Amino acid sequence: MNIKRAKIPLYIIATLLFGVKTYIIYRFMFSIELDNSMQELILFINPFVSAFLVFALSVWFKKQSRQMKFLRYTALIGTIILYFNLVFYRSFTDFITIPQLFQASNMGDLGSSILTLIKVYDILLFADVAIIWYLSKKKQDAMTVSYPRSGKFFALAMSFVLIAGNFFLAEMERPQLFTRAFDREYLVKNIGLFNYHIYDIAVHSKVKTQRVFADGTELPEIKEYIDGIQSKEKSELFGAAEGKNVIFISAESLQSFPINNEVNGEEITPFLNSLTKDDDTFYFENFYHQTMQGKTSDSEFLTANSLYPLSRGAVFFTHGQNEYHALPEMLNEEGYYTASFHANNKSFWNRDQMYESLGFDHFYGEEAYEVTKENSIGWGLKDKPFFEQSIKYLQTIEQPFYTKFITLTNHFPFELSEEDRSIEPYDSNSNTLNNYFPTVRYMDESIEQFFNQLKESGIYEDSIIVIMGDHYGISENHNKAMSSYLGKEEITPYDHIQLQRVPFFVHIPGSGKGKVMSEVAGQIDIKPTLLHLLGVDTTDDIYFGNDLFSDDRKGYVALRNGDYISDKYISTSGICYNRETGEPVVENAENEKPCAPIEEKVAQELGYSDDLIYGDLFRFVDFNKIK
Repeated sequence: MNIKRAKIPLYIIATLLFGVKTYIIYRFMFSIELDNSMQELILFINPFVSAFLVFALSVWFKKQSRQMKFLRYTALIGTIILYFNLVFYRSFTDFITIPQLFQASNMGDLGSSILTLIKVYDILLFADVAIIWYLSKKKQDAMTVSYPRSGKFFALAMSFVLIAGNFFLAEMERPQLFTRAFDREYLVKNIGLFNYHIYDIAVHSKVKTQRVFADGTELPEIKEYIDGIQSKEKSELFGAAEGKNVIFISAESLQSFPINNEVNGEEITPFLNSLTKDDDTFYFENFYHQTMQGKTSDSEFLTANSLYPLSRGAVFFTHGQNEYHALPEMLNEEGYYTASFHANNKSFWNRDQMYESLGFDHFYGEEAYEVTKENSIGWGLKDKPFFEQSIKYLQTIEQPFYTKFITLTNHFPFELSEEDRSIEPYDSNSNTLNNYFPTVRYMDESIEQFFNQLKESGIYEDSIIVIMGDHYGISENHNKAMSSYLGKEEITPYDHIQLQRVPFFVHIPGSGKGKVMSEVAGQIDIKPTLLHLLGVDTTDDIYFGNDLFSDDRKGYVALRNGDYISDKYISTSGICYNRETGEPVVENAENEKPCAPIEEKVAQELGYSDDLIYGDLFRFVDFNKIK
């Protein structure tokens, strides 16, 4: 009597192996915040649900060889997608979007940055692929299935039932998950990485059609909203720097926590510390970066346009050919010569095209500098020779000018040679944080050197100098080391938001009115602030920021993921915090959520900004005619 042995099909084994691996990556390699047991359950089940949905498709192949081949390559491709996201996450604490795949041209310039993100033990993430590959080759007869048509439909139906159940739980845990999907982490932890990518493809297809159907009828509603959030009166500093040159320094990866702070008993930023006490300097101590996936390019976009960056990809890449009414263009109209200085190649972040759209007269890129092995490290020319070599250009261009300088040395992975170090690294479990402090000090010294060069060249007195940190340098992946440095037990969501503060200085030689400004502010505010300092009227412009020297301001700073900081509250991770104390704020007796009203404004504001960019709506506005 022949007894047919029971067997476990390979698609079930593949589902279990791939699901376990994915859950391990979710739970222990991505820094995903889990607030309750429901989130734990959803995070656990969604890897298996997604894996079953895909691997179960193999039952529709009649031939054994094709069934096995499908499973082999599906496991391999799925693992590659997982791994690319993991490497990306280690750097940006975020997940890849479709627009970023079109930024692959940047990868060749990343060099050692990517190598530091790859770990030896990562090879273990391909172990299940090797097992599936072996079983599909050596145990093919025992691993294949031959279901009748009803069995195939049952497997398909089971896939959809599981995915529907996953989505139902996700919607219970996070209502309006898809309609208010500013935060990719919420999507990944609720529906899984692979379903998130499918959702991302759908969103990308939708926004690509938005420009085609835009006709400018959206503008009156947006303009009405913008008029309601703008200052009604000019500040007392309106025109205080009229006719002066503007020298804008974008300080790479500089956060606020090193300012007026020490490491190993030494000041980290002695020169910038002195500026916080300088009578000619306005220092904004609660100034937040608002960048997203575009990082430095996002900060450039924010400061030039007072529009928000996109939640997916970088505007510099996805919408570099749009019409804008940017700061350089507006200053051109006021008789300013505008230029950007950055010792990197022109195509990196698509700057050559985007700068033309923003209205820059000239871009001094890598070819304008003498870059050698001795004067470069990491991402390129060191900051000190960068400023040294830039002075000669400043002395020859027509005044008044608006010039922007983008530093490089203080960039992940924060490499610096021994001879350039003025302070020793920090001692923690994070080499990234340890090495951050010496590179920040080096940048501080380079800026002080630049100030002296400006004085020696005779440019200083006729200029205002603006210094801004462009985005964070230390990601959430280093929270353990950061909590140790800051003397905290842990980095809470509230602490994380506070770590998004970056320095912002406005130095006006001879003003004597400088002081520390404590009001909340952000990069969205820079365009109107600088234009008003220079005496340029912005009444008919379209922008979302406020003049930082005005008393009539909207009172909150929106972050791209929908979080915000207001005068009273910080809203993040679904929690409303008291901004001063850091304590969560409970609902009041009327069951009102104190953070809710501004959350609605933030969502509306981000939506309007997206409409302007996706629809390329500035092409329907003739600003010259308005004037």
